[in-house]
Amino acid sequence: MSRKPKKGYFVRGHFVAEGSEEDLQLKAELKGTDVSKTDRKRESEELQTLGQSLLSLRGDLFRALPLPDSLVEALHEADRISNFEGKRRQMQFVGKLMRKLDDEVIEAIRAALDIQRNGSAEEKLTLHQAEAWRERLLGEDHALTEWLEAYPHSDVQQLRTLIRQARKDDATTAADVSQGKAPRKGKAYRELFQLVQQALRNNQTQSEDARHWDTATDAPHWAE
Repeated sequence: MSRKPKKGYFVRGHFVAEGSEEDLQLKAELKGTDVSKTDRKRESEELQTLGQSLLSLRGDLFRALPLPDSLVEALHEADRISNFEGKRRQMQFVGKLMRKLDDEVIEAIRAALDIQRNGSAEEKLTLHQAEAWRERLLGEDHALTEWLEAYPHSDVQQLRTLIRQARKDDATTAADVSQGKAPRKGKAYRELFQLVQQALRNNQTQSEDARHWDTATDAPHWAE
């Protein structure tokens, strides 16, 4: 079985493999920036660390990245390996593949990791909306009617139960604070937030999906 030829090019009769240190040095010289061996090593280590971070990236963010199949397969293999030395060697291979990526792909990876760490603008907005709705549902009797008008598929009984229990817990918390005890929110308070947040997310997802539909054909763009 013949070996798959390495990607690269010849310089003065000498073959230079893509992604090798020599390749990076030549490209740097063409750009007019002479990169030292120390700088190249640091860049290589940074890219390998970035590749390591991909192992913990959220599934939807990972799938949206324009990664080559070879890198995706290498990452899956690294995730599967439990042996320390085996994983270390595999991650070195991942680092090698990372060095072949275009700058745009590297920036997309960094942006995805930033969204996972800090949340996207949409996720932050949903969080603030969920907090605001929770406070309204607990503080205003008519807020539940407004919520059901906006989100008619909500479980009314569950909402009423959580609101009632959260208000009861708040009264207990207020009594504890008056006695010098630290304030503590109950389980219903957290579950009400989660219920509201999920409804907001579902509504956002449905809106995004609707934008993908072609109004002329009623067919989703991704089906073309």
